[in-house]
Amino acid sequence: QVQLVESGGGLVQAGGSLGLSCVASGEIFNFMAMGWYRQAPGKQREVVATITRGGSTNYADSVKGRFTISRDNAKNTVYLQMNSLKPEDTAVYYCAAAPVVTLLERTGVWGQGTQVTVSS
Repeated sequence: QVQLVESGGGLVQAGGSLGLSCVASGEIFNFMAMGWYRQAPGKQREVVATITRGGSTNYADSVKGRFTISRDNAKNTVYLQMNSLKPEDTAVYYCAAAPVVTLLERTGVWGQGTQVTVSS
């Protein structure tokens, strides 16, 4: 069973940058698709970015050009670099793992989340 631990959240001013990390336990990280999701207060959880086992990426329209998802299989880690942050990016950010991207939300393994707060 994969376990995920996120880190790197915090408070930043609008226009600033933050980097999130998600470390996965277990030896099957290389075979997992990964994703970053977020949930703001009073709103539904939404996908931010996903990355396949082979490194193909996909982004929500709201973060394209500002966020970058990447993975380091040697370190069992997926990253989310967030630039040009906006107050509307404020949310709890979660990483998820599943055999394929389409299974991330329904059956994926989830981390505990890390808070990102962007002040105006």
